[in-house]
Amino acid sequence: MAFTPGTAISPSVDIELSLACRGLSGSDVLSKSDPMCVTYVQPFGQNKWMEFHRTESVKNNQDPNFVSKVLISYKFEEKQSLLFEIYDTDSKDTDLSTHDFLGTIQTNLGQLVANKRNKLQLKDRAGNLKSSYLVITAEELGLDRDQVILEMSGFKLDKKDFFGKSDPFLEIYKLTDTGNYTLVHKTDVIKDTLTPHWKKFNISVRALCNGDYERDLKFICFDWNSSGDHSLIGEFHTTLKGLLDPNAAFKCINGKKKEKKKDYKDSGEIRVDYINIQATYTFLDYVQGGTEIFCTVAIDFTGSNGNPSKPTSLHFIDPTNMNSYEQAIWSVVSIIEDYDSDKQFAVLGFGAKIPPHGQVSHEFFVNMNPQNPHCFGVRGVLDAYRTCINQVQLYGPTNFAPVINHVAKIAQSHQDGSKYFILLILTDGVITDMPETIQAIILSSSLPISIIIVGIGNAEFDAMEELDADKGGLKYNGIYAARDIVQFVAFNSYHNLDPNIAHLQLAKDVLAEVPKQFMDYMKINGIVPKRRASQTTTPEIENLKIQ
Repeated sequence: MAFTPGTAISPSVDIELSLACRGLSGSDVLSKSDPMCVTYVQPFGQNKWMEFHRTESVKNNQDPNFVSKVLISYKFEEKQSLLFEIYDTDSKDTDLSTHDFLGTIQTNLGQLVANKRNKLQLKDRAGNLKSSYLVITAEELGLDRDQVILEMSGFKLDKKDFFGKSDPFLEIYKLTDTGNYTLVHKTDVIKDTLTPHWKKFNISVRALCNGDYERDLKFICFDWNSSGDHSLIGEFHTTLKGLLDPNAAFKCINGKKKEKKKDYKDSGEIRVDYINIQATYTFLDYVQGGTEIFCTVAIDFTGSNGNPSKPTSLHFIDPTNMNSYEQAIWSVVSIIEDYDSDKQFAVLGFGAKIPPHGQVSHEFFVNMNPQNPHCFGVRGVLDAYRTCINQVQLYGPTNFAPVINHVAKIAQSHQDGSKYFILLILTDGVITDMPETIQAIILSSSLPISIIIVGIGNAEFDAMEELDADKGGLKYNGIYAARDIVQFVAFNSYHNLDPNIAHLQLAKDVLAEVPKQFMDYMKINGIVPKRRASQTTTPEIENLKIQ
């Protein structure tokens, strides 16, 4: 973390919590439990629990090792309370009330970090101790964000099934600082074969070995059984460096068979068919590498907002209180402002009659400067908006396509990753040019653009939900969007929140998808950040890669 005199930061590190249970009491009559662990946190300064993480469900197992890890930032100066609940999952329903509760335990992150390995006795709802435990291993994560792409196969594995061959799968464990092994990955199960070829998978170097290429890794090969009592085929130990060997192959050893049979050699062989270390990047890598973020604000000046001279209007300017448009501008632009080097924001209006002749426009400069639509900082945007209200006549209809195409035209000239564009649309009503808007979004989806729509007022926003396309890709005439670039948020959803945090929550939700959309664009186009593009892999690691 950079040292900057005259500033203040909170010291924090990333912590990985590995979870396992021991001795869970089965709630199912004819089978074992299918446990899942749910983690809750208490936001700073709030006395309420919020769900933070869910593990996968492990079938027929009273002593599960969960693959899914809890990744959390540890802040020394805060007491970070954690609550863990264990459930026996009976279906794919996400509602926890539909599943059987198996136990709970409350602790705090500081205690987990201090002890590293924690065996905590579970309690029931009334606080009575149960005979089962939650085992939590805490480890500080390194900075290595690279990905391991790995593909493996088996050769001449032992036959374990009486009427068939074997149904092999692999479990991969890493050695932790406590001297114990934690599960980091399970492969798919390949049915009825002694020569399985498992699917290629990705795992981060942090998750696999915390950036230590010499850390011990244990691979266990099992024959899958529906009862959950999987039969051991064999195991072996290696390291990430060992996996990177060009001829990496490992003998599977079954310890019990080795003890019983003097002529025992092995239970088959596990081979590395493909491995590669792939650099991964974050949003901040690009920003720190020089990618500039530009934000254009588009404001709905249609007549459905109401007469701005009356207090009932969504555009009514009150000297003492911000209206909904002003609040949305302040919440979102003040966050984006931090990432914009020159803090110049283009502000467009649509749906109004504009001076000097009163012609209807769906793409005009709110500051009324025909040569330059930019306003300096969030206060400049607000000043231009307030002045504009008295210079235009609200009219209609509500057309989005012109402002989207305006930004798209600029973005077309900057597709090398040097610039990224955010279009913030503030609107009160139903879109009247839906087909054109969808086409404009689909065209923009291949450009460095994110579109944020904030719905102001109490209108029906079904069309906005369609554009958000969270439930399926946006398409028109059989053509799909290259990627999801639209995020919709209804401003009224935040009216019941504490005013002190409502604007922060709005900004958080509005901007939540931008980093992912940004990263999707960079990944699709093979663009790497300039700062890290100049870095090179050490010759030792580069020579070990198998292409």
